[in-house]
Amino acid sequence: MDATFWALIALILFLALIAYMKVPGMIAKSLDGRADKIRNELDEARRLREEAQQLLAEYQRKRKDAEKEASALIAAAEHEATGLMAEARQKTEEFVQRRTVMAEQKIALAEAEAVNEVRQSAVEIAVRAAEALIAEQADTKLVGDLFKSSITELKERLN
Repeated sequence: MDATFWALIALILFLALIAYMKVPGMIAKSLDGRADKIRNELDEARRLREEAQQLLAEYQRKRKDAEKEASALIAAAEHEATGLMAEARQKTEEFVQRRTVMAEQKIALAEAEAVNEVRQSAVEIAVRAAEALIAEQADTKLVGDLFKSSITELKERLN
């Protein structure tokens, strides 16, 4: 008998021993367990991916809502700023107009006072000149009466 025959017999005995010990069943069971484990991991990964997509969609929606809210706040702030600027411009114009009116009133008052002072000075000068002239030309009693009547007349005209 030759060595190949004995190798064939050893191979058959080895295969029989493997079949008797149920090695193919254990291998199949191990492979099935590993396939189940891989399937579970794939299901878990799929579930986690779906959760991640849901979270991403939720965050994108929140971001869009926040952008809309920010845009609304910016628009409201711009509107309020425009209103405040218009109000400030109006108040400034009113202030300038009041100041202008007050300045014009002060100028008119100063002019009136200057005219009154000039009139008073002219009256005083005229009275003194008349007094001096009358003193030279008339007697004192007549001059005093004329002077008093002139002053009374001038006061009545000025008032």
